[in-house]
Amino acid sequence: MTFLAKLDVKLPIIQAPMVGVSTPAMAAAVSNAGALGSIGVGAVDAKGAREMILATKQLTDKSFNVNVFCHKPAIANAQRESAWLSRLKPEFAKFGAEPPGKLQEIYKSFVEDDAMLDLFLETRPKVVSFHFGLPLQIKVDRLKDAGIVLFGSATNLDEAKQLVDAGVDAVVAQGYEAGGHRGMFEPTQSDDCLSAAALTRVLVSTLTVPVIAAGGIMDGATIAAYLKLGAVACQLGTAFIDCAESSADKYFRATLHSDAAFHTVMTPVISGRPARCLANSFTAFGADVDPSEIPDYPIAYDAGKSLNAAAKNADQGGYGAQWAGQGAPLARSLPAAELIAQLQREIDETIR
Repeated sequence: MTFLAKLDVKLPIIQAPMVGVSTPAMAAAVSNAGALGSIGVGAVDAKGAREMILATKQLTDKSFNVNVFCHKPAIANAQRESAWLSRLKPEFAKFGAEPPGKLQEIYKSFVEDDAMLDLFLETRPKVVSFHFGLPLQIKVDRLKDAGIVLFGSATNLDEAKQLVDAGVDAVVAQGYEAGGHRGMFEPTQSDDCLSAAALTRVLVSTLTVPVIAAGGIMDGATIAAYLKLGAVACQLGTAFIDCAESSADKYFRATLHSDAAFHTVMTPVISGRPARCLANSFTAFGADVDPSEIPDYPIAYDAGKSLNAAAKNADQGGYGAQWAGQGAPLARSLPAAELIAQLQREIDETIR
């Protein structure tokens, strides 16, 4: 039996769990169409995650993936945070707003969120995936003992080996082209910026577990190419931004179909960690910022979300976390199930 068959997934397509885009409705539609849908619960607490998991289960009896963040908890630095708010004050002033008085860590890492672990052991989603690293081994073991399949994102071979040694069942090879946050375990260390193709081949040639390719993948022809490179499936995120089931706002959707899609930017300025975003007013501001000025992730995100809210109140959408990969110009506006069907037709046509 193939790896995907064990997951009860028919198609080599995984919808990425992009926070701010993926929803229970999207995940269910993707899973019902024969691929693997995903929801991201890294930015909510266990109560919010429960609501999302149960909502997804009400819409599908198929397998789906639940993604968590495993970053090192933030270290508060009042002086740096105050200086950062001062740096952002002119941006807030453009919209007649003031920055918040102080910043806080807006969500927990799964590394320290035992309530989230208890929720997974109770609800038992088919797949749980890790981003930014790994939780303690005891958490990995308890999830595996509960029969949950585990994925982990890696940006290089060393990270992938750590995932495999911990017992992860499949590795997501996140190329530098990918939208959203880089999955680097140690964001302060140098990034080799490996492409999805190079990383996929390295991991396929080295690891003993299945490899899932991710980064800039938008159509069936590209999926077919990665399957030829040895990946068991491809994970797509940007491709789903403009689906009907997406939670992306009108500004995000409009920017996706503008010239900005041709100029995605890797920036830490919005959240405090490097992430690939459509070129917008926030990324332009960040071009002149020294990363050492930015508070820890996700404390910096508190400021970023506040600035975006102030801009949107003035009907300006250029300060959003408009995460998107380098394949953004190929985005299509289709319901999720129709997009899955189109991708499969393209895979079949390419292989023929």
